[in-house]
Amino acid sequence: MNAPAEAPIAARALIGDEWRSSEKTREIRDPYRGDVVGVMPLSTTGDLNDALNAAVEARDAAAALPGYERAALLKKIAQLTERDVKSLARLMARETGKAIKDAEGEIRRSLETFALAGEEAIRIEGRHIPLDGSAMGAGKMAFLMRFPVGVVAAITPFNAPFNLAAHKIAPAIAAGDTLVLKPPPQAPIIVHKLVELVNEAGVPKGMINTVYGDADIGAALVADPRVEFITFTGSSRAGEAIKAASGLRRVALELGGNGATIVCDDADLEAAAAVCARNSMRLAGQSCISVQSVYVMRSVYDRFVSLVEKEVRKLKLGDPLDPESDVGTLIDEQAANRVEDWVKQAVAEGAKAITGGKRHGAAFEPTVMTDVKQTMKVVCEEVFGPVINIIPVDTLDQAIDAINASPYGLQSGIFTKSNEVTFKAIRRMRVGGLIINGTSTWRTDQLAYGGVKSSGIGREGPRYAIEEMTEQRLIVFNL
Repeated sequence: MNAPAEAPIAARALIGDEWRSSEKTREIRDPYRGDVVGVMPLSTTGDLNDALNAAVEARDAAAALPGYERAALLKKIAQLTERDVKSLARLMARETGKAIKDAEGEIRRSLETFALAGEEAIRIEGRHIPLDGSAMGAGKMAFLMRFPVGVVAAITPFNAPFNLAAHKIAPAIAAGDTLVLKPPPQAPIIVHKLVELVNEAGVPKGMINTVYGDADIGAALVADPRVEFITFTGSSRAGEAIKAASGLRRVALELGGNGATIVCDDADLEAAAAVCARNSMRLAGQSCISVQSVYVMRSVYDRFVSLVEKEVRKLKLGDPLDPESDVGTLIDEQAANRVEDWVKQAVAEGAKAITGGKRHGAAFEPTVMTDVKQTMKVVCEEVFGPVINIIPVDTLDQAIDAINASPYGLQSGIFTKSNEVTFKAIRRMRVGGLIINGTSTWRTDQLAYGGVKSSGIGREGPRYAIEEMTEQRLIVFNL
């Protein structure tokens, strides 16, 4: 396991048109090799104040930027990202331990995020409201128009650091807002590289600003009254704190989940097992829509378990830079320790780990769990690791009731050939998205993405995030 001979990258905060370092810094280490990938500045409250001032000063110019110019900027960012796909993917794999094939997939998906946002930048529409349906409105004309909300605070997570930062930056530019972004402290270097591309594309001074640090700098950012909209992706606990601090300001919160999928007795078991196995272990399970629990009709349960076990055993756990690796490390050894503890606790309470269950530094073996109970942490909380629980049920209602009882409601999947079963699930399941003949793990940027209950507020995807980042204004003409 030889460390690549690569010089560490020093991230810097972008404040206005200044790249700013810091007296205090933190090393970011490769979770697989242990060597230093980069150095993150620890921004001060003074840096944050300057970043917010820069965003406020740029607000009017950003709002006045014509749609075609915003679209051109976003398309330029997409082009620059495509130019650097390979180097960006390698950096992400080094910084996060993500398998290189998944890292490259994330970078390529981000091209679509910026490109779609560029298309939406010239399609921000209002609507005409007929008023002649009442005597009071007769003779008048009314329109709803959308305008930039102003200064946006954005906080992003480590599990998809490039793409989820793109999901804040792209719609903010498209909407004509200014942005202060706090990247994740676990993966700041790849986000720094993204911001460098945004700056290279020619985004105006102060439109995009960054600060770095831990929860304290994030809390100070969202509490500042200069911030007019808050967008956050991360844990439900942190989202709850942000909501409490937001006051009357609007928020978009994309929070946790414990992705559930239902497999009915009429499903194509081979296809369902293959996709459930892959989507539970992809990204080492570090996705809020990762397949965590699969509710399987008892009549096909044993066969399904056998099929999933067979598929999981095919997956290669290894060096994130190896193109043959399917599963890399978790973000750090502390995260792997937590997953290990949860699995051990479940086994102590009667569950079985029929594959995996062992930690190797920051890596955790792909693990299939059976004989679990709903009260176990690996089931009822967000495990955020390469673990799948397979749970037998006797009826569809039993599966739906178990999913609805969860505090989470992000996305779920169901495998069935029955229209009756499909529409029963659609009507009864309280989730933000339901994937028919697929798992919870599916997302494309053309669609609205988000959850209900403790899984969040608002929707992402360029078109929908732009709606969140603009405000409606009613215009009435007395004619």
